[in-house]
Amino acid sequence: MLLEEFNSSTRDAALSVARPALDIPRWYDAIVDGRPYASVEALTDAAMHVAAPLTEAELDAALAHHPRIGERAQGDSVEAAHARSEQAGVDASAAEALAAGNRAYEAKFDRVYLVRAAGRSADDILALLQERLNHTPEQELAVIDQQLREIAALRLAGAIETEGARA
Repeated sequence: MLLEEFNSSTRDAALSVARPALDIPRWYDAIVDGRPYASVEALTDAAMHVAAPLTEAELDAALAHHPRIGERAQGDSVEAAHARSEQAGVDASAAEALAAGNRAYEAKFDRVYLVRAAGRSADDILALLQERLNHTPEQELAVIDQQLREIAALRLAGAIETEGARA
């Protein structure tokens, strides 16, 4: 979908583009209701800032749509396709270290480890995981919020740019 189409589409059509980026009603409602956007950059800036900060319940709900890093997302949903694409840089050789890191993270924080994987190597992801294991639960909630927003902004921009490039 071109940005101009997103800006002028029906609310339902715009929601179908925004919702897979971050399935938090307060977030996608603000994105859709904030139209029109002058540029994709303005849209992604809004994606980073609307509904900030997300509540702990919203974060947990959003994490339910994210597979463990290093595990292949299952299913045919748009969210699963996004996750597979974003984790493409994570190879099998890192799987054991990521599995161990995931277990340590989940034991400490009782939630899945979430990181913006797009553009990061497996080594980068593992280094961030080790660093984040030193966080307090409160510090980690702020990081999760930031990571979800980065992922959402990338997904939203990708939906607009990819669709626009096909037109």
